[in-house]
Amino acid sequence: MIASLSYKDQCEAVKARFDKLKQRPKLLEISGLSKRFDSKAGEVIALQDISLTVHRREFMCVLGQSGCGKSTLIRIIAGLETPTSGQVLVDGKPVIGPGRDRGMVFQSYTLFPWLTVKQNVMFGPRMAGKNSTTNEGEARQWLALVGLDKFEDSYPHQLSGGMKQRAAIARALANGPRILLMDEPFGALDPQTRQQMQAYLLQIWKNVDITVFFITHDLDEAIFLSDRILVLDPRPGRVREILEVPVPRTRDHEQLRSPEFLATKAHLETIIHPEDSHEKPSFDKLPMGRMTDVGDDVE
Repeated sequence: MIASLSYKDQCEAVKARFDKLKQRPKLLEISGLSKRFDSKAGEVIALQDISLTVHRREFMCVLGQSGCGKSTLIRIIAGLETPTSGQVLVDGKPVIGPGRDRGMVFQSYTLFPWLTVKQNVMFGPRMAGKNSTTNEGEARQWLALVGLDKFEDSYPHQLSGGMKQRAAIARALANGPRILLMDEPFGALDPQTRQQMQAYLLQIWKNVDITVFFITHDLDEAIFLSDRILVLDPRPGRVREILEVPVPRTRDHEQLRSPEFLATKAHLETIIHPEDSHEKPSFDKLPMGRMTDVGDDVE
């Protein structure tokens, strides 16, 4: 009888990749991070004692149930919120607010609607005082990288959802960040466009010196994209596990059916959606009478 594959089993190529990754410089360091909020019901602990390290050019995804503090964590890294305790370092420097070393892409579409795609990409560098000729040339390069060079003079309302997010990625990268923070950026897209955007993002990541920290609810997305996956426990958000993805690179969506992929997904399902927490939802009958009579019943 052949033993089933474990999510911890790695082929030689994957082992070599992780050995190489761990030798890279530490780009993001989080130590003892906690976040508490005051509410009418009392103190809410959103995050508790989070500690982790992300290496240069690593792709890390974050998973966890709704309310586990994923978005709070990424907003603290971005400098949009302050922790109650603990520290966040990027390239060894403390995060004390937003900075050009961190780019952010949100789930909602955040392009300026009154600017063209190219003008949106040029906006950050222009605010930083970059020469307009240089800025325009670099903006065109970023748009070519994300496949939007033919749409540089279009306005956001003329783009599809996937194109808007590609433009948002180009705008974030144009500022030269060290780390790209992505808070469920593909969550509002249809499944086909979402898969396309996942493939685009891996191509972009492969060609740019960037580290990616990516929030998602989708297990398939996390496994497909990441080197490692951070799993947070819910309420308070604590590190449950940091998992090394055993699926070899280069990735394609055919691997969603591979033994390594399925073993990893099965493990994630057991820790994020344990069987003892599964309860059948109750469906109350609506208080209405029959509104039609067609001579038969649909069920």
